[in-house]
Amino acid sequence: MKFTKYHALGNDYIVIDPKNLITSLSSEDIKIICNRHFGVGSDGILYGPEKSDICDFSLRIFNPDSSEAEKSGNGLRIFSRYLWDESLVFDKEFSIETKGGAVKASVADDGLSVTVGMGKVRFTHEPIGEPTPKPQVLTVKGREFTYFVANVGNPHCVILLDEVNDSVAKEYGSLIENDNRFMNKTNIQFMKVLNRSAIQIEIWERGAGYTLASGSSSTAAAAVARALGLCDPNIDVHMPGGIINIDLDKSYAATMSGAVCKICEGNFVSEAFHCTIK
Repeated sequence: MKFTKYHALGNDYIVIDPKNLITSLSSEDIKIICNRHFGVGSDGILYGPEKSDICDFSLRIFNPDSSEAEKSGNGLRIFSRYLWDESLVFDKEFSIETKGGAVKASVADDGLSVTVGMGKVRFTHEPIGEPTPKPQVLTVKGREFTYFVANVGNPHCVILLDEVNDSVAKEYGSLIENDNRFMNKTNIQFMKVLNRSAIQIEIWERGAGYTLASGSSSTAAAAVARALGLCDPNIDVHMPGGIINIDLDKSYAATMSGAVCKICEGNFVSEAFHCTIK
C-alpha cells in the first residue's frame, strides 16, 4: 500500500490514493496507520481522490480513532498539494467535495502554499444558523468557560481567554469534546485576541486530540473574533505550528491560506496490520 505523508504547520496527514489499494481500509487499519508507535503516525488519513458528481475530486478524511471527519482545512491544503504533486491539478482553481461541503482550492509557490475557500461560517451546530455568535457557559472540573459555537462544515467550540497555552487545551480539551451538549462531539479552540489583525489559539481536535495547527479551527476562531467585533476581516491565526491567514467577507465566507510541506513517500507491508492496538 503506497502512501505519501505531508504536514501543514505540524498537523500531519497521510494521503492514501484508492487506486493503490486492493481492499478498502478497515477501522483497525486506520488506527494502526495513524499510531505513532505501531504505524507511520499521523493526525489523520486523507483518502482520495475519488470521483465526484459535483466537483473535480472527492475526499474522505479519517481521524486517528477511525471516525470520519466532515472537513479539515489543513487536510484540504495537504490534499490539494498531493493533487498538484501528482500533476492532477495545475495553476487553475479546482474543486473538492467533502462530507462538510464543496470547496475550491488553488496551489501557489511551487506547491509550498495553498489557498482554500472554506465556505460560510455558521454560528450554530444546528441546521438553522444564527446571525451572530451567542455566549454560552459550561463548567469543567470546577472551571467556568464562556464559549461560542461555530460550524465550518464541522463543529467548533471557541473559548475566549485572556491567556492560552497547551496546558489548558490538554487539561480541558477531551472533557469539552465529549460533553453531552455536543451531540456529535466538537473541536475546541482556546482563543486569545492579540490585536485587530491577529489571534492566538490552542487546539483540541475531535477524534485526534491536541493539535499543533488546524485550518478549520483557524477559520472558526477567526470568524467568531470578527463577529464579536474584536478583529478586522483579515486575520492571522497564530498556533504552535505556525500561522494561517483567514480572510472573511461580510457573510463570513472564509478564505484560508497557509503552508504545506511534503515529508516522505513509502509503502506499508502486510505485517504491519497483523498487530492489534488496544
